[in-house]
Amino acid sequence: MSNGNFIPTSQARHMRACMVCSVVRTYTQFLQSGCPNCDAFLELTGNSDAIQDCTSQVFEGLMTVSNTSRSWVARYQRLEGYVPGVYAVQVEGILPEDAVVAAEQAGVHYIPRDGSVSEALPNEN
Repeated sequence: MSNGNFIPTSQARHMRACMVCSVVRTYTQFLQSGCPNCDAFLELTGNSDAIQDCTSQVFEGLMTVSNTSRSWVARYQRLEGYVPGVYAVQVEGILPEDAVVAAEQAGVHYIPRDGSVSEALPNEN
């Protein structure tokens, strides 16, 4: 019952997280089918350089989200609208400027997932 997001335990050391959406996959999964949320603009499929630049092996925490539109954790982690799967809580790394521009042009408001930028809630000053 593999949905493309399953990571065998033996492959754990090959896990990487997308710096835009924080989905966690193995290097091979990114190479074979890209990022299920961001591939339209990151173009990771078959592109090892883009995988190195736009994903990170350094991340903290794992969470499995089965319904990104109903989960309060998904809302808190800014995962609404993304595919169900395994996501990192924080992802270290600096997304290249051209990837940030591509994300913004695709309508994705990029906020680093390393915890360095805190998003103010609408009712806070």
